[in-house]
Amino acid sequence: MDRSSVLLYVARPSGELDVTGHRIAATGSADAAVAGGGVPALDIDARSRLVCTVGRGPSVYGALWATSSAPDAFTDAHEVLMDSVADLLSLALQHDALRNTESVRRERIDALDRLLYTMAEALDIRHIFAEVSDVVRGGLPHDVLVLTSWAEDGRSVRIYAMTGAQVDDPDFGAPMMIADNERYLLHRDPYVVRDGDVEIAPGSVRGRLFRRLNVRSALRVPLALDTGVFGSLFFLAREPEQFGEADLDFARRVADLLALALSHQKLAEAARRDAAARETAAQLEAKVATLTRELDARTGNRRVVGHSQQWKDVLAQAARVAQTETTVLLTGESGTGKEVVARFIHQGSRRKHGPFVAINCAALPDQLLESELFGHERGAFTGAVAAKPGRIEQAGGGVLFLDEVGEMSPAVQAKLLRVLEEREYMRLGSTRSSRADIRVVAATNRDLHAAMRRGEFREDLYYRLSVFEIALPPLRARLEDILELADAFLEEIGSAVGKPPAGIARDARDQLLAYGWPGNVRELRNAIERAVILADGGYIRSEHLPVTMPRRPESPPAPDAPAESLPPGGVNLEAIERALVVKALAQARYNKTRAAKLLGLTRAQLYSRIEKYGLAETKSS
Repeated sequence: MDRSSVLLYVARPSGELDVTGHRIAATGSADAAVAGGGVPALDIDARSRLVCTVGRGPSVYGALWATSSAPDAFTDAHEVLMDSVADLLSLALQHDALRNTESVRRERIDALDRLLYTMAEALDIRHIFAEVSDVVRGGLPHDVLVLTSWAEDGRSVRIYAMTGAQVDDPDFGAPMMIADNERYLLHRDPYVVRDGDVEIAPGSVRGRLFRRLNVRSALRVPLALDTGVFGSLFFLAREPEQFGEADLDFARRVADLLALALSHQKLAEAARRDAAARETAAQLEAKVATLTRELDARTGNRRVVGHSQQWKDVLAQAARVAQTETTVLLTGESGTGKEVVARFIHQGSRRKHGPFVAINCAALPDQLLESELFGHERGAFTGAVAAKPGRIEQAGGGVLFLDEVGEMSPAVQAKLLRVLEEREYMRLGSTRSSRADIRVVAATNRDLHAAMRRGEFREDLYYRLSVFEIALPPLRARLEDILELADAFLEEIGSAVGKPPAGIARDARDQLLAYGWPGNVRELRNAIERAVILADGGYIRSEHLPVTMPRRPESPPAPDAPAESLPPGGVNLEAIERALVVKALAQARYNKTRAAKLLGLTRAQLYSRIEKYGLAETKSS
């Protein structure tokens, strides 16, 4: 009995056919073909077969088979008929493939739309990553979705967000080091991994990741932000051969939307940081103002005067450190107001109700300094007729201010170091240690680094003192504060004389601004005090100021002149430029043309700086 069958074999999604497409002639031997040609046996009783490839052009969809148990069952007419049937099947399969492609395309468009809505209200993409995976799965099926981020130096990678897998390893989220031969992956184009067990080395970063997540296939796309590449987005599946090149475009679109959400997230975080910084700055500014008023009320002639940016920066640093117990080192030229800042710190600290005890380390011989600092017992040395507490003891519960600390002898430095390290000290001539309940604020106008290189100052003591260092600017870098300080000194000194002066004349103000003030604020106060006496109730004019007061040189130093060293805390270039503009305007009596010439600028350039620094309302030309 003749048994016949017709079978249609369709290619797998990978594009590989289940059979090799070819024909066997109607008069040919099926057994011989099976034995020698490599076509699989479809029917063990088949004696003849007719095979026709189903496809159009280069696209092959599968094969159409006809078999018969009789030999030579197929003729040329059957072959022509099979070709016609195969063409019809090809057309049907092509239409079906187009319909499937369109369905996938629509599903992916819908998925992208839903993804936009999902991310619209999210402040942190990690909080909605599981929802992102659920939405995207409709357009690109996957088991695990992973977003990685790279370190700025490109040496490590970590899991930023993940969904679809549970890993019982507390170190899984820690950064994973990237070997040198794998760093090229950070900037690699999108790619597909069809079978990780075959394509990826087990010891690599990806190999370890795939093994921990128990996945075999992957699709990876880079995720880029405006600031650079953020990381990678991995679609992972536990079975091999789950992703193809046709999926890359959709994956890129998903990555673009995630990058947009991350950019918004980072902008929001930056805005929150800026708002917090502004709030902190406002609180700090209010704290500085409060401390300034309190210090002015308590100390009288040690007032905190000045509104230049450099002086505000100093006070802001002092206000920050005041609330701690940190040791502070104040550096700067003599007369810049180091004790004023030390008292400012004391007033803003938890020790403000305790004493503020100051000692000038340069004003006393070594033995006397040691006695003044640590105190002594009766008979400790010749003339010690009674026990005396030292400044450390007197400052208990408060602040000890060590002025000119760089002038200490090595012996006293060693004992002070013990106080800072152990919080203990002994009076001279005593064998009993006492507790040092003090906060130390030190000041110096010396270059302690140079002193350390010369062996004149202990390095370990320096690092104990300079836990928080504040560099005070010289008065010549605070031009905006000169006239304000002069007016404050005039008010303070004028109230103590019989005929207080009427004020400071324009020519005297110009000279105050033109002078270099090597003695800083202290020298300015002395100059105003002398001028108050000479003015005898009238206006202070230039002739009342010290006759030896030279004007600041208007020409720059020669190119080979040694450059003045910059302060340890750095400089504020904009503040310096603003101060120079203020000085030039004052020196030129607010004649814009002359001021621009002094600065080497055009009038237009000068006007732009006047507007930039808010000086337009100062005077009109």
